[in-house]
Amino acid sequence: MLNIDEPRHYRIALLHLGFRPFFLLAGLAAGALMAAWAVIYLLGTTLPQGGQLPPAWWHGHEMIFGYALAVIAGFLLTAVRNWTGVQTLHGWPLLMLALLWLLARVMPFLAHPAALPVMAMADLAFGLGLAAALLAPIARVRQWKQLFIWGLVVLLVGANALFYAGLFVRDETMFLVQRALLGGLYLVIGLILLMGRRVIPFFIEKGVGEGPPPRNHAWLDLTVSLLLLAFILLEVFDQLPGLLAMLALTLAVLHGVRLGGWHHPGIWRRPLLWILFLAYAWIIIGFALRGIAFFVPLGAFLPLHAFAAGGIGLMTLGMMARVALGHTGRNVFEPPRVLGWVFALAVAAAVLRVVPPLFTTDFYKVWIGASQGLWIAAFSLFFIVYAPMLIRPRVDGRYG
Repeated sequence: MLNIDEPRHYRIALLHLGFRPFFLLAGLAAGALMAAWAVIYLLGTTLPQGGQLPPAWWHGHEMIFGYALAVIAGFLLTAVRNWTGVQTLHGWPLLMLALLWLLARVMPFLAHPAALPVMAMADLAFGLGLAAALLAPIARVRQWKQLFIWGLVVLLVGANALFYAGLFVRDETMFLVQRALLGGLYLVIGLILLMGRRVIPFFIEKGVGEGPPPRNHAWLDLTVSLLLLAFILLEVFDQLPGLLAMLALTLAVLHGVRLGGWHHPGIWRRPLLWILFLAYAWIIIGFALRGIAFFVPLGAFLPLHAFAAGGIGLMTLGMMARVALGHTGRNVFEPPRVLGWVFALAVAAAVLRVVPPLFTTDFYKVWIGASQGLWIAAFSLFFIVYAPMLIRPRVDGRYG
């Protein structure tokens, strides 16, 4: 057990640990940002900053550098505390970091000419603040093995900076913006795969409590890491599409082997396990579709949404649900019964976003609108159930 000094002078439970404000904001933003995107997409409206920030790019940016990065912030600020034994950001500094994130999310909805520069400054200040807050405890105990994860966060901040640079240089082709969004998406996927390798087998072993433990192989871990690095570089720099397709298909197969080694029939009785398993499966589907797209015209957005709506959406939702239960002193083996419905809605949203458009473009907007509605319902229900847990103190009286 780690001996962590527990500060007692912050009475507001929401500011005790990073997962609290960032999971709360992420849950709220996931539904609200998608609702705004649904209005824009289905009704043909635009943002007040639409001239400088086209709605499609805003949507991609907010899902990656807004929603997903908020979940990552909440998770890592909590996890680094456990890894290092050092209290991470809390109290008013944590509030300031969360407010920077929130300010960046609000700015695109304001018509003021300074809104976009303010958004960029707040967003990048949030990213730099997060990187500094994660590095401090790691450096304090010299736990250098965690620097790789920290480095992925720094690269995400760099990709976000590249996104804003692409907006302000007024490149009509939006080349920098596209590269930044692709880089951000795959960095999040890489972080999910890295953390998933650490925690999913552990959760399955503890959650099922019977049969042999999930299997892992060192050769497989190294191989998929190297291939993923090569895949990301080729994808972001738009090089060698044939080799990229082969890498994607190979990654799909190898991650399928890994996931198969983790499977246990008992996971399907526990929503907090099957949601993580399905999220990982969606990442595999994303790699498969990305590879197949070289041979069959699928449309560029279907593999991306398999990764985003399926892999990132389900994994972040499942991790928030589990981490929030455990770190508020609740029993992760007895989650709220409604959680199965929350996850089912999110899975249905991913299915409708990807599967019907694979076979027909008829009623395309209907499928997209239905997917958006299911996503909004899933995260709204998550927010309603989890907001009281995140705002109130731990049920066991501990600080956290």
